[in-house]
Amino acid sequence: MTKADLADKVYEKVGLSRKEAVDMIETLFESMKSILSEGESIKITGFGTFLVRKKGSRRGRNPKTGVEIEITQRKVITFKPSLQFKAIVEKV
Repeated sequence: MTKADLADKVYEKVGLSRKEAVDMIETLFESMKSILSEGESIKITGFGTFLVRKKGSRRGRNPKTGVEIEITQRKVITFKPSLQFKAIVEKV
């Protein structure tokens, strides 16, 4: 599913115009990106939690050449689904 498909679902269910639905989806995603880039988490009740986690530096190996390298520390985004969301997915 793409952002356009998601906007179409909002358009069908809520009754907004297509442009308003697209703008609403864009605003939601831009807000989420902004919040996560500041290092804050986002908790959506009944859906799940988006977390920013720091991964430390570690030793790695290029699988093609076998040369060992140092992988620098970085931040990653993780998603932990809520129990309700897990239950819905498992039913399918």
